[in-house]
Amino acid sequence: MRRLLLAADLIGLTSAFFLARGLTASTDGVVAARWEIALFLASLPLWVVVARLEGLYDRDEERTNHSTVDDFFGVFTTATIGTWLFLLLTSMTGLAHPSLQRLVLFWILAIGIVTVVRASMRAIGRRQSAYLQRVIVVGSGDVARLLGEKIDKHPEYGLEMVGFVDHDGGAASNGNGPIDLLGTTTGLRELVQAHAVDRVVIAFSTDSHEETLNVIRAMQDLRIQVDIVPRMFEILGTNAQLHTIQGIPLVGLPTPKLSGSSRFLKRWLDLVGAFVGLVLLTPFLLVVAIWIKLDSSGPAFFRQVRVGEGEKEFRIYKFRTMVHDAEERKAQVAHLNMHRSSDPRMFKVPNDPRVTRVGSFLRRWRIDEIPQLVNVLKGDMSLVGPRPLILDEDFHVKLWARRRLDLKPGVTGLWQVLGASEIPFDEMTRLDYLYVTNWSLREDVRLILLTIQAVLRPRSAY
Repeated sequence: MRRLLLAADLIGLTSAFFLARGLTASTDGVVAARWEIALFLASLPLWVVVARLEGLYDRDEERTNHSTVDDFFGVFTTATIGTWLFLLLTSMTGLAHPSLQRLVLFWILAIGIVTVVRASMRAIGRRQSAYLQRVIVVGSGDVARLLGEKIDKHPEYGLEMVGFVDHDGGAASNGNGPIDLLGTTTGLRELVQAHAVDRVVIAFSTDSHEETLNVIRAMQDLRIQVDIVPRMFEILGTNAQLHTIQGIPLVGLPTPKLSGSSRFLKRWLDLVGAFVGLVLLTPFLLVVAIWIKLDSSGPAFFRQVRVGEGEKEFRIYKFRTMVHDAEERKAQVAHLNMHRSSDPRMFKVPNDPRVTRVGSFLRRWRIDEIPQLVNVLKGDMSLVGPRPLILDEDFHVKLWARRRLDLKPGVTGLWQVLGASEIPFDEMTRLDYLYVTNWSLREDVRLILLTIQAVLRPRSAY
């Protein structure tokens, strides 16, 4: 995958350069034009170095799970620094004098074209089994099962699940039922070779500490990538830092409190985004409200009490998508709850008969959530944040995860981008916790862009 991404960068940069030259007038002579091209080609290795420093070729970046939005930030920084380096190179040599107009156009085109070409290369990688890493999970508990399910459901991570092994072979049992094992850890070397495995993940195996170390050593001898699911992984986010004291590693967790300036920036983004959104969408919202009234009896808007920042209750605004007496009919559809057996704390009904025809359309395109921009202006919510829970759901949030209420709930968030309807309750609260304890303005912007991307590719919403 690294070679594909490198090819994407070189193709995108070269295309952007010659396109910018073709779209801008030049008064330079033939010799200066040739020097400009030569200096650009000479600067390409510098672009690659900057991209590498930005992590665009790191091992994690080689996987296919990175979205176009994830790539955009790295490409933006690389293009900005690379354009300055090219300008510096031409200025120092004095052999070429590209115009400011051409440089700005090249910078814009480089960001756009490289991002698009990278996305195309990743799409190619997802369709080629040669770019999938075959994985064996060492462990048979709930965490191992959860990891296996995520690998199976999300091929975009570039991983292919082979199976599980643990201390005892055969079938293992956990809280969610039995897991069929490929064999024992003592026979892992043979299984890895027989199934052409590329990667082994240790997920809380029942092996002893020494046996696990022996497994790691054996896999390293075979040049197999080994990953370990850390204890207390629920609270480890991207800002966790690794320290050592005399060879003993310590994982440092970020201080989960936003500074005054951070809260100001977040609120500023909320006000600007919500105000602009409402101004632009007001005519459309009026049409939607009229459409709802014509389709079924009842109000156009739906209000419900949710739990907000600091456990303060507020009323959330949404377009009504169900019949007006939906709450009274809830008992009639309780048996259809998709989480009824696995997690009764969540109430999600696929193809809910209480949803109106217009409501189904609004949910599919997430239009029903646009009135929440009013909540953002009022200060009850943020554009990005934890999921706004109803009172019954909030009651079941575990004590450690209540840190999620340190920030205002959001119109969107990690839970929305990753699939709001399908995510289990505990996973959703964990994502909220990670968002709050690892907050950054860049992450908010990234999640907004990912939400727009998700809206353009609608999924079923319950």
